[in-house]
Amino acid sequence: MNNHEIDFKLYGDDMQFVQVELDPQETVIAEAGSLMMMDDGIKMETVFGDGSSGRSGLMGKLLGAGKRVLTGESLFMTTFTNNGNGKKHVSFASPYPGKIIPMDLSELNGKIICQKDAFLAAAKGVSVGIELQRKLGTGFFGGEGFIMQKLEGDGLAFVHAGGTIFEKKLAPGELIRIDTGCLVAMTGDVEYNIEPVGGVKTALFGGEGLFLATLRGPGTVWVQSLPFSRLASRVFAAMPQNGGTKGEGGLAGLFDFIGGDGD
Repeated sequence: MNNHEIDFKLYGDDMQFVQVELDPQETVIAEAGSLMMMDDGIKMETVFGDGSSGRSGLMGKLLGAGKRVLTGESLFMTTFTNNGNGKKHVSFASPYPGKIIPMDLSELNGKIICQKDAFLAAAKGVSVGIELQRKLGTGFFGGEGFIMQKLEGDGLAFVHAGGTIFEKKLAPGELIRIDTGCLVAMTGDVEYNIEPVGGVKTALFGGEGLFLATLRGPGTVWVQSLPFSRLASRVFAAMPQNGGTKGEGGLAGLFDFIGGDGD
């Protein structure tokens, strides 16, 4: 085992957080801004690159950091190490309503591919890199981007997704089609591609976008019912436009009240 063997417990339903239990000198890595709380005796440190222990030297660290920039993430990650004598706990919260999915990479052939904003935390030693899709069409029209995150190692990783999560096991040759934003993660043996929706009228007026993700087994796929982009677009559409006060109970009315204009 190259990764630290951490224990964990999930709390909550729609706004979950994961509590990780660390033995002395055990470490967990996490995205910046995901910390919820931690016990006394845990040392928090910002590291350059992807946080894995497999890279050494300046060039290796620069390569890891560069990969994280390509996925839209920060150059830095945060490590949490138990420097005390007994067991300590550190908790990481979901960034928006949804579920946290614990994934044991040792049971998933050491690799999963996930959406670029899905990674939450992992045992130290898990490498967070990039997965370039083989076909350019997948990158240009794949909805969520040409680049996806790749988590490699033999330890635990925690992935977050919106709404309800569905785990689908694909038999060899079995194919399913998914909205590109609803794809959360898949095992490395799943064949991933995109295809245009059928018919001009469906593409223009169907409201589901111009392309769908096609996933062919064997392998396992995780699907989310509420992508953050869909949630954000609905919230934005409901907000008053051009400074108008759409409804007395709207957000604009609340801002006016806070600013002193609600007298």
